[in-house]
Amino acid sequence: MIALTFAEVARATSGELRPAAGAGPDTVVSGAVDTDSRLIEPGGIFVAKPGETTDGHEFVDAAVQRGATLAIVERPVAAAVSQVVVADVVTALADLAREVVARVRAHGNLFVVGITGSNGKTTTKNMLARILEGEGETIAPRASFNNEVGAPLTMLRVTHDTRYLVSEFGASGPGEIARLAGLVDPDVGVVLMVGMAHAGGFGGVEATLRAKSELIHAVRPGGIAVLNADDPRVVTMAQIAAQRHEAVRWFGRGPTADVRAEEVEVDADGTTCTVIVDGERLPLRLQVLGEHHVMNALAAITAATALGVAPDVAIARLETLELAERWRMQPLGSARVRIINDAYNASPDSMAAALRTLAQIAAPGERTVAVLGAMSELGEFSGDEHDRIGLLAVRLNIRRIVVVGPEARRLFISVISEGSWDGEAVFFATADEAYDYLMSELRDGDRVLVKSSNAAGLRHLGDRLGESFS
Repeated sequence: MIALTFAEVARATSGELRPAAGAGPDTVVSGAVDTDSRLIEPGGIFVAKPGETTDGHEFVDAAVQRGATLAIVERPVAAAVSQVVVADVVTALADLAREVVARVRAHGNLFVVGITGSNGKTTTKNMLARILEGEGETIAPRASFNNEVGAPLTMLRVTHDTRYLVSEFGASGPGEIARLAGLVDPDVGVVLMVGMAHAGGFGGVEATLRAKSELIHAVRPGGIAVLNADDPRVVTMAQIAAQRHEAVRWFGRGPTADVRAEEVEVDADGTTCTVIVDGERLPLRLQVLGEHHVMNALAAITAATALGVAPDVAIARLETLELAERWRMQPLGSARVRIINDAYNASPDSMAAALRTLAQIAAPGERTVAVLGAMSELGEFSGDEHDRIGLLAVRLNIRRIVVVGPEARRLFISVISEGSWDGEAVFFATADEAYDYLMSELRDGDRVLVKSSNAAGLRHLGDRLGESFS
């Protein structure tokens, strides 16, 4: 974080400063900000966030032992550290992030990119960061730091040397993207797609559309909206961009996109295609598994070129990215049994894309095995969407379908009803039971996809399988 005095932190967060002995309003703090006391480094700021099971106020002493010089709290604590007492620490965290980004931006060297969409945010964020880091200091979220805590923590990592801040904006309800994007007013806003992810929280796909549109409303006038030309719902956001005098750059597979892909071919080692940027044709070889990541790559290239990066430079840097993120289409295992661990998260769209990838990359003689768990946060749409995935798995001729967890039983029933009943589909209540079955069932030449929402915990099953067959 940039250097601020204790008084400036208190003022930015509307808090009351209670300095410890030897400190005062003019004491300067410039260390990293975090809500996890275990990650605090000397000179840092600890934000004592209350949680559902633990309260950050109980860990102020631990943060001090790790070197915290300031704590942001909702009530004073008996710890030998200066404290800023605020009404709500999450709100204070956002207010501090807004102040820090505004100060850095005032120097004129910082560009902010915001990314949202029902799927692909983290992969696109990592792709764009890989491209931009060759241009100057780039700050991007760790993992999926895209909520009301993670997004401000990422913003607070900027310094006066930072050239690019890439922010990922997720949401489980209306208004969240508006609040987060409103902290930084992005120069570039990227909308990947509007799908069924979190549809239960929003109340349907049309409500999801309105929520994702909040990012384009937040882009500063004169900025750039990077939109998916293949998604009819995203296309409607061009009207918002026009009202706000934002330029629009389109990406997609269709002929109308400014940045598009042709001649896409998928194999077990990645994806090749030809990228056309404003008429210029360039080859791209992605190491990241899955045809669906071509769209994420196009979005990243479009955003990067909108910021002035040459297309050939953007593509060359993108080709160095070997893995989107841990537990996201992550190759594991060995030549004997190859595992794809894609169980960090799942929506109907990403589940379908992963299954299609599994079917595409299997060579003749290789057996496809899908280990599937529940898709979360679909609300009233959950049953129909699990049915749809079961139907797709059967129609893709996935040879073994292993369904795990009570929440995913509807998917198993759908698979059975579609004709997979002769041992091709099995159900297990727990990941341990599924692991035991798979260890006895898998054989040389199998390609195995492990896919579920984070809550189902199958990412750990994927890791176990990867270790067992490495």
